[in-house]
Amino acid sequence: MKRPLKHLLSSFFAVVLFLLADSAFPQSEFTFERDEPPTMQMLIDAREVFEYEVSYGFFTLGWVDVELLPDTTINGETAYHLRTRIRSNRRVPFVGTRIVNYESIFQFNDEFPFSHYFWRDDIHDEEYESVRIVFDREENKVHFYEYGEYDTSLELVEPASGGDIIFFYSRLFAGLEEPYELPAFIEGDMGTVIASSSPKTERRSYDAFDEPIETFLSEGTADVDGPFGFRGRFRSWFATDDLRVPVEAHVRVIFGNVKVRLISYERNGTG
Repeated sequence: MKRPLKHLLSSFFAVVLFLLADSAFPQSEFTFERDEPPTMQMLIDAREVFEYEVSYGFFTLGWVDVELLPDTTINGETAYHLRTRIRSNRRVPFVGTRIVNYESIFQFNDEFPFSHYFWRDDIHDEEYESVRIVFDREENKVHFYEYGEYDTSLELVEPASGGDIIFFYSRLFAGLEEPYELPAFIEGDMGTVIASSSPKTERRSYDAFDEPIETFLSEGTADVDGPFGFRGRFRSWFATDDLRVPVEAHVRVIFGNVKVRLISYERNGTG
């Protein structure tokens, strides 16, 4: 049975997945050998680990951690496990400590990444798989479950995901004038994220770096329900390095502007 109230964080991907704390990631580690965006294989091989800070004005609302976990298999073929963890700032009134994991098992082809399974674990309440989405390509359907109970199904539209795949997909277009459109299946519904970038660069400063860095700006709209009333236009920035690292996003919500900024970055692979 579908719950009458939507979880505050349940579709945070629409905000933060467009997109250094103990020590800054040295700018010298970035490589600039490609004029075009990265391939999906490059992004997978890099094995990146990200931490973002989410803020409203002078207030820190929480943090978002993104990383690839060890690989798994589907039908004997390699599949990838993406985890996005959202941690609220316990000092924010009426919110307290909330930790939510979003997990996705996905693969990619020559054109785009696509999900097979997506689920949410509410760690703070010890409720696991409170939401589960199954992308059934044999039936061409997306099946939604809440707390283990079937809810509804929709027609599958590629590249289908629970929204998190935009973390990779948007980077394939950063710095290009070619727009992209991504369906996002969230809470028994399908929304669409549409965005476009530009080859023009902008120099921006971040605490994570010793000096300002060159970035590509992407702008778009989302018609999916995000936290605090997010639904509409957004802006996001990507470093101009070979991997187009997502460094910042701005979104408009019902009470103002929320900013998401990269504060920690590790690259543990070969990318």
